[in-house]
Amino acid sequence: MASIEFNNVIKRYGTGPKANQVIHGVSAEVKDGEFVVIVGPSGCGKSTLLRMVAGLEEITEGTISIGGRVVNNLEPAERDIAMVFQNYALYPHMSVFDNMAYGLKIKKVPPDEIRARVDKAAKILELGSFLQRKPRELSGGQRQRVAMGRAIVRQPQVFLFDEPLSNLDAKLRAQTRLEIEKLHRELGITSLFVTHDQVEAMTLAQRMMVMNAGRMEQFGTPEEVYHRPATTFVASFIGAPPMNLLSGVEGVRDGVTLGIRPEHLRVVDSGGWPLAVETVEMLGAERLVYGRLGGAQGPWTILRMNEIEAPPAPGQTLHVLPLEDRVHGFDAETGVRLEA
Repeated sequence: MASIEFNNVIKRYGTGPKANQVIHGVSAEVKDGEFVVIVGPSGCGKSTLLRMVAGLEEITEGTISIGGRVVNNLEPAERDIAMVFQNYALYPHMSVFDNMAYGLKIKKVPPDEIRARVDKAAKILELGSFLQRKPRELSGGQRQRVAMGRAIVRQPQVFLFDEPLSNLDAKLRAQTRLEIEKLHRELGITSLFVTHDQVEAMTLAQRMMVMNAGRMEQFGTPEEVYHRPATTFVASFIGAPPMNLLSGVEGVRDGVTLGIRPEHLRVVDSGGWPLAVETVEMLGAERLVYGRLGGAQGPWTILRMNEIEAPPAPGQTLHVLPLEDRVHGFDAETGVRLEA
């Protein structure tokens, strides 16, 4: 196992004035044995950052270290990492056993050791009864477990996951998330996991790196990122539904954007801010109320209500107030969090 250190990492495509810079000076340390999720919207640079760790993309400036060793100029095979992709990349003509064992055979690992490693990985991933099957005989979730098993048998210092759940349906995604979490608990190998899905990030990460347009907006635990977002981007990206970002609200000074999560607004009998209800979504144990704060031209605002509260009707006006200790302030110009 090993730590991973990013030191002012920059990535550009091309040279000169027309160069396109896609990663802007990322600095962070992933601790030995830690599971870190890199999350952000499409095009934010998260996969590029992962591929630089893997050696599949060159680093323009800065350094990446694995286990205290700078790997900028090392080939992927010299970095002692294993990567799991979203498309499985299994050999269709080989059995599950042979797919998992192939890399070890290339390295001329003794057959008895190969068998022992594959059997151990198959037991962890509950693939023991599938070892003689071909990939076409497996479900999508089982194929992804085979891809993870192929990575496990290599016994690397670092696991790299590049959106491995993207091709699975919702039920399989949830199941495979649990399997990945269990895998990390059992093996304790340093892991970087890339996803655009903030639910995956929140449920899997010990710490998460939130990326936006090639910049790291925040690096912290899921609790820190959710409860104390560093910027309005993080506040709006992490959370489903996202945090309400309100400007021009009564009682708030100019130059400040107010952040309030939908569950931290409460309905009051009188006073408060008027919320003109436009639509209500019924989600089983809760309802999401969408409306305009202060009238038809006010900021779009979401209120989360539980199932025992009487739902409002579209066109109705509610009066709401935030929980005082759950209000966030951001600089309206820069979007950076304002500390109280």
